[in-house]
Amino acid sequence: MRLLAFSDLHVDIGQAERLAEASAEADAVVGVGDFASVHSGLEETIAALRSIVKPTVLVPGNNETEDALRDACDGWERAIVLHGEDTEIGGIPIFGLGAGVPVTPWDWSFDLTEEEAAEKLAGCPEGCVLAIHSPPRGHVDVSSSGEHLGSVAVLEAIEAKQPRVALCGHIHEAWGGRSRIGATEVINLGPGSEMLDV
Repeated sequence: MRLLAFSDLHVDIGQAERLAEASAEADAVVGVGDFASVHSGLEETIAALRSIVKPTVLVPGNNETEDALRDACDGWERAIVLHGEDTEIGGIPIFGLGAGVPVTPWDWSFDLTEEEAAEKLAGCPEGCVLAIHSPPRGHVDVSSSGEHLGSVAVLEAIEAKQPRVALCGHIHEAWGGRSRIGATEVINLGPGSEMLDV
């Protein structure tokens, strides 16, 4: 299955339109959060993606809530919003978890504690495509100040469930970065698209 994957559009409408156009070459699309910017512009960004006719998995980032993303996608038949749950496309399970993990310093941010994230990740099936907003701790998660900002709960879930690929975003300085945890490749996507065979 060919997946078109991206993260962190942050209301870049032009890029959203380019992704919608590129989706014609994919079997499915995965967007791992931050369609909005500080809870603004979500509807406009989703509107620019609505022309995608392939199954499209979306997880909330920390710049929009799960409820707001579900509301914005209302009526878009191909959209599948995941937050602590899975779906199956082309026989391949896809598990999604959004939000900032661990909790960010921003009071406006949609976040989960490590404990809340671990609870939601418990249902992640082995060998799935893992679509997560926040990267695993120690992998594609280094900030401009050199800090690792990723999630321990996400790291432990990847170690335990060995997804075929883990797709994340959130840490802008690590966009385009790749790492490996056992057999799992971890990719911090960014708004540029990745076409992946899974």
